[in-house]
Amino acid sequence: MELTYTVILRKEADGGYTVLVPALPGCFTEGDTVLEALAMAKEAIECYVESLMQHGEPVPEEGRVISFEREELTEGFLFRVTANPEAIPVA
Repeated sequence: MELTYTVILRKEADGGYTVLVPALPGCFTEGDTVLEALAMAKEAIECYVESLMQHGEPVPEEGRVISFEREELTEGFLFRVTANPEAIPVA
């Protein structure tokens, strides 16, 4: 399974980047560099989706419009991240 989501990288005042995945509520992570943050985003998406599948819950698809709360965002970046969560059989 291959899924692609938009992620928002927010540069933090104390260094590093916080990553938000608007299509997956509560899915966030962080990294010291942009590349590390993107790698962590891929892993976070995979874990989030795998957990949904384990619990028999629907996997959200990203719509055409991305919305998020600004939350004092002074500098940030948008990226598209493709993840490959493993299909986990439901017991």
